[in-house]
Amino acid sequence: MTLRNRFLITAAVLCHLVLVLPLVTSQLPPGKAGTSALEKPAPAPTTPCALAAAAQKEKGDVNTICAIQQEEEGSVYKLHGAVEIYYGSYILRADEATYNSDTREATATGHFTLDGGPNDDHIRASHGTYNLALETGRFYDVTGTTGLLFRGNQVILTSTAPFAFTGKIVDKTSPEHYLVYDGTITTCELPHPKWQFEARKVIVDVGGNAKIYRSSFLLHGIPMLYFPFVTHPVEKESRQSGFLMPSVARSSTKGNVVGDAYYWAINRMMDATLGAEYFSLRGWSQRGEFRARPSETSYVDLNYFGVIDRGIGSPPLKEGGENVRLNSAGNIDGFRAVANIDYLSSFLFRLAFNEVFTQAVYSEVKSQAFLSKSTEGFNLNGFVERYQNFLSTTPGQVVTISHAPSLDFSSVDQKLGRSPLYWSFDSSAAGLSRSEPEQCSSSTFLPFCTPPFRTGNLLERFDLNPEISLPLLFRGWSLRPELTLHETYYTERLVGEGPGQAVTDALNRQALEAAVELRPPVVERIFDKEFLGRKWKHVIEPRAVYRFVTGVNNFANVLKFDERDILTDTHEVEYGFVTRLYAKRNFQKPEDCDTIMSALTVGGATPELVVPWQHTNPVADRPCQGGPQTREIVTLELEQKYFLDPTFGGALVRGQRNVFTTTVDLTGIAFLTQPRHLSPLISRLRVETSSRTDAEWDMDYDFQNNRVNASTLLANYHIGQVTISGGDAFLQTPGPTAPSATSPSRFDQYRAALGYGRSNKRGFSAAGSFGFDAESKSLQFVSAQTTYNWDCCGMTMEYRSYSVANVRNDNLFRFTFTLANIASFGSLRQQERLY
Repeated sequence: MTLRNRFLITAAVLCHLVLVLPLVTSQLPPGKAGTSALEKPAPAPTTPCALAAAAQKEKGDVNTICAIQQEEEGSVYKLHGAVEIYYGSYILRADEATYNSDTREATATGHFTLDGGPNDDHIRASHGTYNLALETGRFYDVTGTTGLLFRGNQVILTSTAPFAFTGKIVDKTSPEHYLVYDGTITTCELPHPKWQFEARKVIVDVGGNAKIYRSSFLLHGIPMLYFPFVTHPVEKESRQSGFLMPSVARSSTKGNVVGDAYYWAINRMMDATLGAEYFSLRGWSQRGEFRARPSETSYVDLNYFGVIDRGIGSPPLKEGGENVRLNSAGNIDGFRAVANIDYLSSFLFRLAFNEVFTQAVYSEVKSQAFLSKSTEGFNLNGFVERYQNFLSTTPGQVVTISHAPSLDFSSVDQKLGRSPLYWSFDSSAAGLSRSEPEQCSSSTFLPFCTPPFRTGNLLERFDLNPEISLPLLFRGWSLRPELTLHETYYTERLVGEGPGQAVTDALNRQALEAAVELRPPVVERIFDKEFLGRKWKHVIEPRAVYRFVTGVNNFANVLKFDERDILTDTHEVEYGFVTRLYAKRNFQKPEDCDTIMSALTVGGATPELVVPWQHTNPVADRPCQGGPQTREIVTLELEQKYFLDPTFGGALVRGQRNVFTTTVDLTGIAFLTQPRHLSPLISRLRVETSSRTDAEWDMDYDFQNNRVNASTLLANYHIGQVTISGGDAFLQTPGPTAPSATSPSRFDQYRAALGYGRSNKRGFSAAGSFGFDAESKSLQFVSAQTTYNWDCCGMTMEYRSYSVANVRNDNLFRFTFTLANIASFGSLRQQERLY
């Protein structure tokens, strides 16, 4: 073999490469390397020419030419047999090649391939011409890929959106611009892709988009759709305006559903989506979303959904409306600004058209915007807030409470000079308003209506709560006496019976609170004998608090807006304990890092707001960490209060629910309807044997009435790809004794979910869930979703059935067909899926 070195200028970027393994995409997982039966590019790192090229590169020579035979005629070099040309990060291979050192043009035939570049491109052709200086050329009978790096039988993903293509002729007109004629483009395995676009012309801008003209969409080789123009992202970060794939569905109440949307890439930090759907039985719906990301610490996400309803029944009952949501956050001169605004035109609209059961039956609407700053233990918070609770589907039946505006200023415990005392304070200045509609009972014995209630448009409230405390420690005992002054001023007060009336008459509420908290030494034991391969530790933490509040002699005249307004006199003792069971392994065991169907978890925390274009590290990029050696397996907390003053200074009203500061601090379930000394026993049990197994049982047991007031049981178990979740929520409300009460006093509802796989798992995945009302003995909802993913596309189908009061009995069928890195066709939105 003749070996010579030449300095050549080769292509900076080529975006065509032979596809030899299943592609890894942002939507679908990769297959294992080496499992494809396709032909792979010849491994080069260990060839003599490759070794020689590496040696020359170390000497500063970036060009190496190898061939079995070489002829030189002036400036023209003719290379024969196993031709390899190394230049920079590029490798050119062919059976025969001619190179002109003056024009820098190379003509190659026979197994012509070109690899490398910043995009790790590969092109294979029968023959072609390429100018190394101008980085232009023409290739024939081309097969290629971009975004993949081949290492023998292994493939490394180097792009978020790799793709493959073929073409009879490919022209490279500039370093990053290609024209493909009579070719195809896909993200599937070749030579038999699951889907592909077959086009007369494709324009590829490396790092941008592939523009496809006059194309047919083929599914398993069968033409399905014709598109005069389609764009394909060559890089995931690239965004381009255009119409999205249409959506279709079938609903028993909406009829046939057909829709589409337009995506507008406004600029690199803003975009918008505008769309509409037609319901054959109801009318039109509109959707819109605007997103902005001005900086890494700020974002705006605005959503709109509305329905113009023709109505159902005779006469037609129109259930249309609008729902607008704004979520935003940012930093302003050291302050953190956050806005979560929610507008709902009517509760009936939410019940009729929201596709998620838990959201459809949620009667509250909360909006808040705040500006806050914390420094050196002090916190300043200014906010506006509106709370709405829809009492029924009847228009106008809504309770509205507004804070507009409110300014809170508070501090953590601060040491008082050189003394052992600590001080802190909490203060607020707010403009408030509250309105309630007229409510009428449906009782046939004694029907009556309560009049509407409304405060002034802007009631002022000033609240100040300074506190001083003396923490004491002695041989494991902790004693904390504290004294708090409560001073609250209102510009209006409540007078009259029933809902009463707000009158412009100032009210000043003053109270003195004294409390002593006692924490005895922690009782603990470490068991020497191992059990289940672990050492065990048991801890008991007792606690008792004596509290005395006096001075609130005008509770009945205080208007109620939030937790600051329900302070009453009390004389009480609170006691309880927390017991914990710890387990420690003597070996490091890795956690199960497989992705689970976290959306199926019953009782899980509400997902955080999605920040537009938020970059998250994929699970595959994070190493599987070893599980914690010490874990809190069981936690049981028991708590109760004894009230020395069962009437709370006369604030308690017999025959109706009473909610005071002291009861809210204990439990969220109202239990005071008459004077009593003993509160319910509050039990909170949590069990977590691993990061994939957790259970919780919260119960309020009332000894005075010998019954369970509330019980919530939740359990979630994940093993491998299987997720099992279940829960039961039971509630007995004390209920008002007035004959206007028509709401049920008992609730008993079950939830269960079962799933296998995950949304981007190769192959089959499925999940199902249901909700059952034990009191009415009826199913509230049933959901089932199944997915099958291939290497480059996937199909998801879903069935949902709703039974929402007397408003909605709906059976909904939806599906989505996903093309990796292209689009999704269907009506199943990501935020509405089971997984």
